[in-house]
Amino acid sequence: MQTIAHLANKVFKRYPTKVAVIDGNRQFTYSELQARVYRLYAALKAEGLKKGDRVAILMSNRMEHIELDLAVAIGGFIKVPVNYRLHPKEIEYILGNAEAKILIGDEELIENVETNCNRIFVGKDYEEWLLRQNADVPELSVGEDDLFAIMYTSGTTGKPKGVMLSHRNMISSALSLALVCEITPEDIVGHVAPLTHGSNFLSHITWMFGLTQVVYNKFSPTEFLDDIERDQVSVIFMVPTMVNLMVQDQNFDANKLRHIKSINMAGSPIAASKLKQAIEKAGPKFIETYGLVEAPMTITMMPRNELAGRLESCGATGPFVEMKLVNDAGLEVKQGEVGEVICKGPLVMQGYWRNQEATEETLRNGWLYTGDLGWLDEHGYLHLVDRKKDVIISGGMNIYPREIEEVLNLHDGIKETSVVGMPHDKWGEMVIAYCVLNEGCTVDEEELLELCKNHLASFKKPKEIHIVEELPKSSYGKILKRELKQGRVAQ
Repeated sequence: MQTIAHLANKVFKRYPTKVAVIDGNRQFTYSELQARVYRLYAALKAEGLKKGDRVAILMSNRMEHIELDLAVAIGGFIKVPVNYRLHPKEIEYILGNAEAKILIGDEELIENVETNCNRIFVGKDYEEWLLRQNADVPELSVGEDDLFAIMYTSGTTGKPKGVMLSHRNMISSALSLALVCEITPEDIVGHVAPLTHGSNFLSHITWMFGLTQVVYNKFSPTEFLDDIERDQVSVIFMVPTMVNLMVQDQNFDANKLRHIKSINMAGSPIAASKLKQAIEKAGPKFIETYGLVEAPMTITMMPRNELAGRLESCGATGPFVEMKLVNDAGLEVKQGEVGEVICKGPLVMQGYWRNQEATEETLRNGWLYTGDLGWLDEHGYLHLVDRKKDVIISGGMNIYPREIEEVLNLHDGIKETSVVGMPHDKWGEMVIAYCVLNEGCTVDEEELLELCKNHLASFKKPKEIHIVEELPKSSYGKILKRELKQGRVAQ
């Protein structure tokens, strides 16, 4: 396996006149992209950066993400993508922890951040900075186990940790995604989810296979459908929230998805009932992948032609990882029994940036302990149950919140829901559910309790169900259960 830099140089030579990236009214061929990447590499060197130095990227979706990826890879630098939806203090923590040497991004995002980094504003300043350099072919001194990125976790349980990903890790994830997305040379890849996170892995597929990628700066269900129809996008990454908004939009027109071959869903679980609805409305275009920042995207994969028949599974083991389920003693559980998902292989991170304690806790004897609970069916397909830390223990019985959430999501009036355990004097913990309703719907607590009664054992039924305006979420759209447990929710 080679590095991102080696593979990029091969693609530049093979597809010089093909359009590599489209971003609004900007468009570059692979030859033009190559010149920009080489100039960018020279500009970073001119700033005094050496191999291993960190380059922080803070911007909304724009094509500069793509060329920065490649320039950083060629120079042996380490990119630190920062979610632009974070609070300035959170951004400052990441920049300080990573000891970034330079910060590149949108001026309106950077101006409120206090940092000692040299700042480069995307736009006129960035272009002038780029054009001061020659597009000479750089010498490559990068290995596949060298770090390519430090990607910070969403921090749902405390301070975010910097996940160290090598060139080998990124290429493994991209090749796995290419397989499950059924990539062909004619595909056009779209980016509507953040290029700082999930959509970035799809970006690496695009240039590796010499495809065209189209960057969208924002998501609006109606405009999104118009955009991808116009651009003939065939492959795209979307988080489940986007999928739900798209298919439930009053202007949804499935015909506008006629060019779409595969919609890769990842980032957070989607209820089986919502997934079924999406397939019925849009057709068999969805693939589901399961992973985490520490093992990006493809621990398991579910192809689009299998998903409709396995709505409650997130797929079988990907090609660049070995997976098993274990109990608290680290022993592998039997088929059908619930255990913690652990995995190893070239997909798995090198560890957490300057956090040896967390690394040793998560990486044990070569295995990554994900903290996710699940079970395997007779065909080897993984069924996720819940996060290990979210399991509710009531009266000595284990209760998995996701099982209750799946039942509540059966109601047509429910938009999304989350279930948590709260302290109880007698039972230890009691089940509490929070539900957000679809616009214009009226649902009362008794109606939802009756639904649970008809589908769940009595000890699993929520003791209370609260109808709320919205659920607290991280900047990556993940529901923050700790906020719910602390009562921080909009009633």
